[in-house]
Amino acid sequence: MLKRVFAAPDPGWARLRFAVRAVLGIGLAVVVCALAGHSLVGAVTGGLAALLALFTVTDATVRGQAVTTALLPLVGLPVLAAAAGLHDHPVARDLTFLAVVGAGVYARRWGPRGHSLGVFAFMTFFVAQFLQATPRQLPELYAAVLLSLLTASAVRFGLWCYERRMPPAPVPAPPGGSGLARVTTRQAVQATAGAGFALVVGQLVSGQRWYWAVGATWWIFVNTASRGETLVRGFRRVLGTVIGIGLGLLVAVPLNGAGIPTAALLAVCVFGIFYTAAVSYTWMMLCVTVLAELLYGLLGVLDPALLALRLAETGVGAVGAVLAVLFVLPVTTHTITDAWIQRALRCVHAATAEAAARLAGDESADPASRVAELEQLLARVRLSVAPLVHPLNPVPARKRRARRVLALLDDCAREIRGLAAVAADPEASHDARLAAACWRVEAAVEALTGGTDVTAPTAQSAASDPALAHLHGLERALAELAQPLRTPSGSRLVTQQP
Repeated sequence: MLKRVFAAPDPGWARLRFAVRAVLGIGLAVVVCALAGHSLVGAVTGGLAALLALFTVTDATVRGQAVTTALLPLVGLPVLAAAAGLHDHPVARDLTFLAVVGAGVYARRWGPRGHSLGVFAFMTFFVAQFLQATPRQLPELYAAVLLSLLTASAVRFGLWCYERRMPPAPVPAPPGGSGLARVTTRQAVQATAGAGFALVVGQLVSGQRWYWAVGATWWIFVNTASRGETLVRGFRRVLGTVIGIGLGLLVAVPLNGAGIPTAALLAVCVFGIFYTAAVSYTWMMLCVTVLAELLYGLLGVLDPALLALRLAETGVGAVGAVLAVLFVLPVTTHTITDAWIQRALRCVHAATAEAAARLAGDESADPASRVAELEQLLARVRLSVAPLVHPLNPVPARKRRARRVLALLDDCAREIRGLAAVAADPEASHDARLAAACWRVEAAVEALTGGTDVTAPTAQSAASDPALAHLHGLERALAELAQPLRTPSGSRLVTQQP
């Protein structure tokens, strides 16, 4: 777990810039709220709104990010009004909360923007419970949210918009389908059912902090698409919470809300959330837990009993998520992994075709864009395969096969990157053998995605041409993929469900 964070590659210092900008934007938002005369509750609300705006908005283009950020108040403020207005009506409040959960997950069908708006709506309702917001506080909370979003946007799109110098990152669309065949629809039902369990049992555990259980269920479902992913994420959430509570006992409780050291540690936690999110959910949850403890210290309600209650509510939420993914419209790991691997292989096909066209003299062909898309798809493959390679997976054969698939897909990506680099060279060879090699690669991909046998490559002499060398390597990797991508029946891709 330590290696995953501190030894993980950070090309172009992307994670570091992401985290530093978050500290700057959120810190400035809190300062602006304080200068505007808002209370501690208003400043906390504003800071959390800025955090969500900087963390959850992930559109591919800067313009898209700005539009999504502008839309956040349109969903957040009505939800905040509903949460505060229903403060003294628990049944209506609970039903509304569950409706927000279901709608927030269902919104993922519209891609990154739907995901961002769904998360913001849920967290707005959650924050209202966290701060025990009432209708008379709404004007201040509205002002704090709007002021903080403006401040965070000024930092993100004005002061430090490093994305303008980067090519737009392709964002893979979620798996399609219609009705209950659509993964996002099934997950919306699952999340609502799991949150309903967490809400009821959480209230039995604590009539005041029950929303922690609902929050745990919600965040376990975020960025997951299958039963296995959700189970692994639940385990990591509980682990991160346990470690964070241990740190809270050592750090947050003794501080007891002291201003300057608490503010410094809050900045460290914000940095940790943004820096570790892409590489370790456990570390991110550790930072989130400590941040929540520090905020409770500022509000004057932190004590060891509260930390024990948080752990209990997190456990309830995790159980709710597990029960939902196991028994309510389950989405198997096999189904999702199969879909992402097929999409990655089709991207290999497209990248090869673009490279072949470029090498043949077509200046409009652009294999580089396909390479960027392939990297995004492989990230999704790794996420979906994570349950199969997890240390807790009790089936060694599946684990070995999943690791073999990942290694061979990485080989494909490496050869595609090399092929694209060669194709970009204006002095690249136009050897006639390239067309035949590209055709064999495309045929191998079609065989893998179509469920037919893959022809083993014939022995190739050492290729002096760099493009041929990459194509031969790609052929070998695709041929070797045929075996681990087949079940014993030989008709389906990937491995059996965990």
